[in-house]
Amino acid sequence: MLEKIAARYAVAITPAMAELIEAADDPIGRQFVPTEAELQILPEESADPIGDLAHSLVEGIVHRYPDRCLLKLNHACAVYCRFCFRREMVGPDGLRPLSPAALDAAMDYIAERPAIWEVIVTGGDPFILSPRRLREAMARLAAMPHVKIVRFHTRVPAVAPEMITGELVAALQASGKTAYVALHANHARELTPAARAACARIVDAGLPMLGQSVLLKGVNDDPETLAALFRAMVETRIKPYYLHHPDLAPGTAHLRVAIEDGQALMRAIRGTVSGLCQPTYILDIPGGHGKVPVGPDYLADGRVEDPAGRRHAYPPSDCGGGGC
Repeated sequence: MLEKIAARYAVAITPAMAELIEAADDPIGRQFVPTEAELQILPEESADPIGDLAHSLVEGIVHRYPDRCLLKLNHACAVYCRFCFRREMVGPDGLRPLSPAALDAAMDYIAERPAIWEVIVTGGDPFILSPRRLREAMARLAAMPHVKIVRFHTRVPAVAPEMITGELVAALQASGKTAYVALHANHARELTPAARAACARIVDAGLPMLGQSVLLKGVNDDPETLAALFRAMVETRIKPYYLHHPDLAPGTAHLRVAIEDGQALMRAIRGTVSGLCQPTYILDIPGGHGKVPVGPDYLADGRVEDPAGRRHAYPPSDCGGGGC
């Protein structure tokens, strides 16, 4: 079974994550240990579930929104998530890293478009690249005055914290640019003491951190687990940013939840967990149409619902002409 899965999708688990796995179906194991369910492909699933290719006119660039673009320097990761929406593109048999000529073309694309305010460096995982390569990429972006923000998306601080060295952190900084690091973590257990120390090295260097998570069945699909994850992030000086509804990637149905269940979870933690711990519940519309918030709606028909589920008229009907 493992051979069949590995023949189609990349498999890799770091020692830091292997130490946390107590069983193949525990919240850490479900993220990284292959299972036969991955061989079951549903008709609605797609190799490109969020439509990256429709917005990639140049290799390594995905330009879906006017003021920002993705820059995919490589297509390898330290670990391979069993729910990855780019699972057909990453890994040893996936897309190749950008060649020097392709990197030049990608950088030229960004340089020629002054509307691009933010560049999101992703992949793959950019933090498995050498500090030299990251420093060179930042130097090239630093020469573009219209690019103000560079955001790095990574799992490395949690899954391989020893890779977050002073040299790597320094490579993320460039004069005139604000760099952010967005950490992907889905369970509080991933934020081990070593992971928190790695994140501290980033934050202490002046780089703000954001948290991105995916809502996954059997991993974090209950209010207590989600609250623990978001609190752990905030304690680590990471602001929860997005909770992604899982994408329709091939062989991932066993990890997906219904949007209605996700909305109920977000409603359950609203009012009981600090506002610092509240990400936006987001859906990436299949076909490349972009991300939209899909959290619960609290206002309808002139009435607003409070965190306890009680509904109130808004504005209150007893305000009168002089206001409340």
